[in-house]
Amino acid sequence: KTVELLALVAGARCWMALALALLVLALGLATGLPMPAANPRGTANRLWQWRSQQIRYQALGDDRLPADAPSVVFVHGLFVNADHWRNNLAVVAEAGYRAYTIDLLGYGYSSKPAPTGPEAAVISGETNRDFSQMPIVDLGTSDGGTRAGVAVEQVHPVAGSCYNFFTWSEQLADFIEQVVCAPSATLVCNSIGSISGLQAAVDRPELVDGVFIVNPNFRELHTAEVPAFIRPLVVPLVSGVQALLRERGHGLFKSLANADAVRQILKEPYFDANTVTDELVEVLLAPLLVEGSADVVFDTLSYSAGPLPEQLLQAASLAQTPVWICYGEKDPWTPAARVEALRRHAPVERVFALSGVGHCPHDEAPHLVNPLIVEFMQRVAAGRSVPNLANVA
Repeated sequence: KTVELLALVAGARCWMALALALLVLALGLATGLPMPAANPRGTANRLWQWRSQQIRYQALGDDRLPADAPSVVFVHGLFVNADHWRNNLAVVAEAGYRAYTIDLLGYGYSSKPAPTGPEAAVISGETNRDFSQMPIVDLGTSDGGTRAGVAVEQVHPVAGSCYNFFTWSEQLADFIEQVVCAPSATLVCNSIGSISGLQAAVDRPELVDGVFIVNPNFRELHTAEVPAFIRPLVVPLVSGVQALLRERGHGLFKSLANADAVRQILKEPYFDANTVTDELVEVLLAPLLVEGSADVVFDTLSYSAGPLPEQLLQAASLAQTPVWICYGEKDPWTPAARVEALRRHAPVERVFALSGVGHCPHDEAPHLVNPLIVEFMQRVAAGRSVPNLANVA
């Protein structure tokens, strides 16, 4: 119990610190920054209309490869955006794949509608789903063990919020159908983006032919992640803090702007401090200057429900979808033993430990991650008939 409690506190502290640091700077600067024409590598930014919202994305290889060429969609993590994949997109495209990266709704330069209200109800992926049966599943522990029969609350505690994994799952599925225009695509996901990707694969297995995960996230703020013996105390306390941030947080952050703090916080998930460059800070922070970003971040910090990685990996509809996972051994936020334990789930074929990198190895050490992505694309192309390679390093 003590180990689980310490892991919960450490993980929650890290995510809260990152969110607050980003907002500190974003709210301390002018708003209304326009979307640039391209990312730092020169890849053009494009727009797609989805459910009356503007979605920013980038693509390479779509103009020179046939429509039936294998396609890959990169899915970013929490509080970041499509530019987090700027060191991966071109390499994968040059390997012969149609490569796309997208800003999920509420992130980057995509639209940021109010979290709740009539517009949000139309957008939300929770709106037409049946949540009458709460999933009861086995979840992992920080030391690689198992917690049996845990109830996983699915519905966003902010009633009617459109910022949930079911919305983002449907966004990814529609993107594959309407923009990629391919029978199916492979998803490459970092951190909390892995849950959006896995949910899309569970919802629409015919559209997702594989999921490659870069450092999964186990969502320490989820009610199911709080040890049962302290849940009655912790959950109301966290809910109170979340409500306070939503209602009164804006003024607080405006008074605390400090650019140096942002850089310092980013050095926690990035093991190699030299990779926390001016470019990285810029691509992460600039989109947060867009109006509505603060409301999205506060709402996301209140999202203590929804699906979890182990839950989705146990879904029957995912059984034939290959999943590979890599993670940085120096990740301070994601317990390595819990990641390794994901091997026990049928879809997970391979798990790779990457030395000397943290939570975002695709950006910190793309030379380690890009070859694995290309290898996974080759495995997917070989077809789902390939035997499961579970427990192969």
